[in-house]
Amino acid sequence: MTVSPLAWVITLVVLVAIIVIDLFIVDRKPHDFSAREASRWIAFYVGLAGVFAVIVGVVYGPSYSGQFVAGYLTEYSLSVDNLFVFLVIMTSFAVPAALQHRVLLVGIVIALVLRGILIVIGAEVIHRFQGIFFLFAAFLLLTAWKVWTGGDEEPDPEPNRLVRMISSKVPTTQEYDGTHLVTRISGKRYLTPLAMVMIAIGTTDLLFALDSIPAVFGITSEAFLVFAANAFALMGLRQLYFLIRDLITKLRHLNKGIALILVFIAIKLLLEACHSVLGWNVPLVPVWLSLVVIVGILVGTTLLSLRPSRELER
Repeated sequence: MTVSPLAWVITLVVLVAIIVIDLFIVDRKPHDFSAREASRWIAFYVGLAGVFAVIVGVVYGPSYSGQFVAGYLTEYSLSVDNLFVFLVIMTSFAVPAALQHRVLLVGIVIALVLRGILIVIGAEVIHRFQGIFFLFAAFLLLTAWKVWTGGDEEPDPEPNRLVRMISSKVPTTQEYDGTHLVTRISGKRYLTPLAMVMIAIGTTDLLFALDSIPAVFGITSEAFLVFAANAFALMGLRQLYFLIRDLITKLRHLNKGIALILVFIAIKLLLEACHSVLGWNVPLVPVWLSLVVIVGILVGTTLLSLRPSRELER
């Protein structure tokens, strides 16, 4: 797959345009998102991902389109786990409901920039050393075990090191000043909690990217598709936060589903590494099977998680 610089530029311009529209039109008047409004925007972002998949299929072929869709679904499902931590961070910073959408928007822009750097580095490493797939597979299996066994652990609400370092070096205040990132108190400038929580969201996401980016590289080695899958998943993640904010604690089996997806991708990576690096005649996992397995696991774990809730309501 040869992606021209023009294709990269167009993709980046479209993403920036979406962010600008979101920031200056949708979030012009900060407000708490209702489930109906969040659902409409989720449909919009999923639709955009679908349009992108069609364009990729027309320009580069259906195989790459399928790789993008599988990578997008994987990234989206793994990113849902971020919502637990985002919820804890929002609570620990006491972010007003009306400001949470803007916090997520700016925080995810920071996350996307940092993920882009990781993707470029990862693509270069894969290009120079395909044996890295063995390390990716081992890392994903270890992560799957931690996710499977750590589902009942509470996320750490303490700010990350970068936030603590900034707080120790730069004057900060505990009082919000509307949508301002910097406020003036007695003639002196202070960073508001809004600025700090945006940094916390953006940089904390980087820890999740260390798990999810190798997983998407396990589906496609094309940096363009990996970046696009991350971008579309993160953009739609904000609205998903508001849609399932009150239901997120009921998704009791979500960690099990994520762990199973990671194990499946790790096995896929091992087979491909044995084939391409060691020259073994082993079966490879086709794109369509990846799609079927990922969607099946997501649907199954969601239904299992929500079934007890419906039984209790009866």
